[in-house]
Amino acid sequence: MAAISLSSTVLPFPKLNLSAHKAHPFGTSNPSKLTFSTSTVAPRVLHSKDTDSFTSIIADLGKERAQNQNERQTDTNSTTHENERRLSDTWRELHGQDDWVGLLDPMDPLLRSELIRYGEMAQACYDAFDFDPFSKYCGSCRFTRRDFFESLGMAHHGYHVSRYIYATSNINLPNFFKKSRWPKVWSKNANWIGYVAVSDDETTARLGRRDISIAWRGTVTHLEWIVDLMDFLKPVSSNRIPCPDPTLKVESGFLDLYTDKDETCRFCQYSAREQILTEMKRLVEKYSDEELSITITGHSLGSALAILSAYDITETGLNVTSDGRGVPVSVLSFAGPRVGNVRFKERLESLGVKVLRVVNVHDVVPKSPGLFFNEHVAPRLMKLAEGLPWSYTHVGVQLELDHKHSPFLKPTNDPVGAHNLEAHLHLLDGYHGKGHRFVLASGRDPALVNKACDFLKDHYLVPPYWRQDENKGMVRSKDGRWIQPERPKLDDDHHPEDIHHHLKQLGLASDH
Repeated sequence: MAAISLSSTVLPFPKLNLSAHKAHPFGTSNPSKLTFSTSTVAPRVLHSKDTDSFTSIIADLGKERAQNQNERQTDTNSTTHENERRLSDTWRELHGQDDWVGLLDPMDPLLRSELIRYGEMAQACYDAFDFDPFSKYCGSCRFTRRDFFESLGMAHHGYHVSRYIYATSNINLPNFFKKSRWPKVWSKNANWIGYVAVSDDETTARLGRRDISIAWRGTVTHLEWIVDLMDFLKPVSSNRIPCPDPTLKVESGFLDLYTDKDETCRFCQYSAREQILTEMKRLVEKYSDEELSITITGHSLGSALAILSAYDITETGLNVTSDGRGVPVSVLSFAGPRVGNVRFKERLESLGVKVLRVVNVHDVVPKSPGLFFNEHVAPRLMKLAEGLPWSYTHVGVQLELDHKHSPFLKPTNDPVGAHNLEAHLHLLDGYHGKGHRFVLASGRDPALVNKACDFLKDHYLVPPYWRQDENKGMVRSKDGRWIQPERPKLDDDHHPEDIHHHLKQLGLASDH
């Protein structure tokens, strides 16, 4: 083949491998199963004076890529057993036992990998959620509970979903909830907002404990839900959550989303709170003879629900086993807003809940609500403003990241990109501490950033908003017509048969 001379051609990173792009059993493609090469090859510029042919340089880059992959595999093999030993030995420190002192700057490699792992579990809520208003399943999970992680290409995480969480869409958060435009739908009043998962035996041995994880869905692109907030605090006890302090308050919209229900709907006839508490009670009882942890994660509005549910679980004592052992409860949140007042913060700390908040300094959501009265205001002034309905305080420990430190991302102030969860995971992978150079530690594919935003620099040739269903989920029927396929019935994914039994033991059955 004749040599091709280019005046200035850039060979971009990354290389996309679309071989795994197959139709989903439900008739839709599963873009989460797309695989990407993770080895980084520096862009190479070719000029007309180069004597090498274009094809020979492609071959050279292929050799370099293979060499890098071999080196990465060698490093991985040599450290895997050591990392697993350390993870099982130090999980309490990584879970926040000492408030992550000495683990954030410089960044502890195991903590980084754990944060990314739980962040991916939160991201799964977006990847599995049906956002399409032209789907009659809009607002539901695209996959069944039993096939959840496998359908997302996440079986290696080693968890199984024990139950789905639903909420009623009848509250004032229209930009959070999604509804179908079709008259025949799976549910008119419910939205899927997360799941509870439990580590399997193999993962439990690696982690050093049986991990019960809760992942809450947030908002993937639009930030209008912030405008929807009534932005005033109200007592937690006003929504019948037991609390010894009547001055302990949280944002009213978060509280309503967590506690409201619609008894006419089989999916949200129980509130998200009732679903979470009964499942925590069941799982802690089931695994009471094992070492346990409860890890709650969420992004954006899901972060607020993570913190609120962590408070509720510990306030009601569901993290205490029958023999009196306390199960550590931690929240690993991403791009989360403020949730409550200073009394809420103090009570959460006294209950032993550990919270690590990962934020992008350019993101507006962590600065809301409480724009004027917050933890940055002088303590004396905050004391005076304590009784105001818009005086908020962040909880826990904050890990600040900056997207302008990544050479892969556009140095813009785009609010959607700055808030994006995949961008946060990318920043985590490259963060080694304040003042350290940005270097991807695991080689996590930067192309993932553009799944639901336009944040990668253009010369990487990754299209924005690239994650979508093939043919928008339409499939050809046997007679050759294009139709929306039926999905497996959701009956097994709403509420377990013993939920009323657990509600009765919790003293909540009188509401039904």
